Amino acid sequence: MEKKRIVVKIGSSSLTDTKGAIDQSKLSDHIASIAKLREYGHEVLLVSSGAVAAGFGKLGYPSRPVTLKGKQAAAAVGQSLLIQSYNEQLSKFGIVPAQVLLTRNDFSKRDRYRNAYSTLTELLERNILPIINENDTVSVEELTFGDNDMLSALVSGLVHADQLMILTDINGLYDKNPKEDPSAKRIDYLPEITVEWKNAAKGSGSKIGTGGMKSKLIAAETANSLGVKVFIGKDEGEKKLIDIIEGKGDGTYIGSDALSSINNNRQWISLHSTVEGSLYVDEGAEMALLNKGGSLLPAGIYKVEGLFEKGNVVEVYGEKGVIGKGEVLYSSEELKAIITQRAEEKTMIKHPKIEVIHRDKWVKL
Repeated sequence: MEKKRIVVKIGSSSLTDTKGAIDQSKLSDHIASIAKLREYGHEVLLVSSGAVAAGFGKLGYPSRPVTLKGKQAAAAVGQSLLIQSYNEQLSKFGIVPAQVLLTRNDFSKRDRYRNAYSTLTELLERNILPIINENDTVSVEELTFGDNDMLSALVSGLVHADQLMILTDINGLYDKNPKEDPSAKRIDYLPEITVEWKNAAKGSGSKIGTGGMKSKLIAAETANSLGVKVFIGKDEGEKKLIDIIEGKGDGTYIGSDALSSINNNRQWISLHSTVEGSLYVDEGAEMALLNKGGSLLPAGIYKVEGLFEKGNVVEVYGEKGVIGKGEVLYSSEELKAIITQRAEEKTMIKHPKIEVIHRDKWVKL
């Protein structure tokens, strides 16, 4: 079997009991399957929920807290309990874990984004199992990932995984709600996520977790856009992850063979960068960017909005609206000077690099 890089996401409901405590039998089953996957030569990264769920009971909450301070306090207590349980279970297989706590800032700040990639790849090269979770203790609501489904999708893209496995308490996607309609049929394979599917998959699952099937489909769509195939489902036993790789998993496979990996620079521009301004381009430049794989040249720009510097990210607008984002090689003042001189029919200002946005730093939307 070809060696693959796999991201496994385990939700709170798949780790805890109905009271929110860590269920050691569930955890043991997951660890055995991860150990088997590594035994077959595959690289594994684990995105694990469960910190808040494991901690709220210790704080005296009867159920998962809804306030930000309650969640952060529960995460502070639960994170240590969670990693302690992982350490105990993994030691039986001689596996050394590394705890990696991430926030949105670790993706939005370019240097931290690169550092996260370097750290994760170094851990894999050292045969360490990264256990990744959101740093709920310090995250503020507007800067969270929303849930670990999205975090797992972004991590799978960051490390250029071959597959993302989202393990949950439901065995895949159904055409109807299986809890309400016994005639519901499981969808074994979905080539892509459509708006209709996202609208149909509303609501959250258990009272322990935060994500429902809709969040998983949005995460799957994001992972697919980054070139990563996705599996959503459940199973038991030490070979369950091997079965998923071999196409025999109890769930839904999402994404076609046509998916291709996106380099980290384009991932950052597309999903994590802050837009500092806007460029408006003519029909010829729009065609070059969208259909010919070309770079954006100064001659194709007729309007500049915002104040930005070289290296910032801007949106590019065509005839019908925004067509993409890219990293500029000129400041807004330089571009405005170019446009002014062109309008006055003077010689264009010469610069060391003629591209405003190089095709390698351009992303279509």
